[in-house]
Amino acid sequence: MATADTFVIVGGGLAGAKAAEALREQGFDGRVVLVGAEVHLPYERPPLSKDYLAGRAERTSFDVHDEAWFADHDVELKLGVEAIGINPAAHEVELSDGSQLSYTKLLLATGSSPRRLPLPGAEVDSVHYLRTVGDSERIKETIGEGVRLVVIGAGWIGLEVASTAKQAGATVTVLEAAELPLLRVLGPELAAVFRDLHAANGVDLRFGVSSEAIETNEGAVTGVRLADGTVIPADAVVVGIGAAPNTKLAEAAGLTVNNGVVVDASLRSSDPDVFAVGDIANAAHPLLGKQVRVEHWANALNQPAVAATSMLGGDAQYDELPYFFTDQFDLGMEYLGLAEEGDYDRVVYRGDVAAREFIAFWLSGNRIVAGMNVNVWDVTDPIKELIRSGKDVDPDRLADPDVPLDQI
Repeated sequence: MATADTFVIVGGGLAGAKAAEALREQGFDGRVVLVGAEVHLPYERPPLSKDYLAGRAERTSFDVHDEAWFADHDVELKLGVEAIGINPAAHEVELSDGSQLSYTKLLLATGSSPRRLPLPGAEVDSVHYLRTVGDSERIKETIGEGVRLVVIGAGWIGLEVASTAKQAGATVTVLEAAELPLLRVLGPELAAVFRDLHAANGVDLRFGVSSEAIETNEGAVTGVRLADGTVIPADAVVVGIGAAPNTKLAEAAGLTVNNGVVVDASLRSSDPDVFAVGDIANAAHPLLGKQVRVEHWANALNQPAVAATSMLGGDAQYDELPYFFTDQFDLGMEYLGLAEEGDYDRVVYRGDVAAREFIAFWLSGNRIVAGMNVNVWDVTDPIKELIRSGKDVDPDRLADPDVPLDQI
């Protein structure tokens, strides 16, 4: 690429910052402009529901880079400015401040937004969503001793907030429409582990329920009314009912969008000069053999290097396995692979499930499609190799803790 080329990155989170870093590391010496809607330097989001929410992390500790790094690497930051339009024919991005940016290559890293709760009363200030530093700070101010918190949604965000709030002294109730938490992600076998974890730590879990309204008094939350008329008293509500990829820009620009921006394994969209990474990328996965879009930190961390190579005309494919982690109460977990409904026919356990110290393997036939280590550490590499190999394994040896994983 010529020095005169301009690469524009739309998205001021982890993925955007790692893309700028990768472009410089791979030798691009043209203009790099990073556009971010938030006024903050790009930061990582996992601490927002974990250490930062719990008051164990300083605000700047999860910035991707400090301001000096961007200056030293000649990365232009346009923060507090939104990209509001893309003109692929003219290779221009329109910004909310009225300016335009011309680009040679464009990377979309616009992330996702929390799904809003479509209920009466949900618009009041003490109904919270968690996506930004500001969101986390507002929830942190709310979850002190004796506060009655209702969490709507028992996904990762909901459960992590519930755990942090409970440990901060709040009274916590979790409302979930499904019969178990994390059911779609983990299946019934492992979802029960998280149900039991929260129940053992005093969280009031209500499954198979639907919320009908947020009850308020003079603009303050007083409770959540369920469809059966039950009212759960509340001083605050946190909503965690999933997220939607921010694809409005891509759709308006005429890019192919289907559950995210559709990209190939090199992370190139239907427009050869536009790429996508992170939450919005619905990417062809060469190892899994299908399009995959996951809203995980690891994608935002690792996809940008592949996108940078592709933007520079190199040959690269993103074939990393989906990976995510969580910390709730005394449980730490890492998950590798993809085991959606229909992808597996049984789960094999190694270790003590009741003590929450084990590894679970999802199997299709005798082939491992996903693995999750719970309070067992330094095993992600052999789990990854077992999944990537695609080989048949002996389930009995897999379940035997005396057989090293690298000898399965």
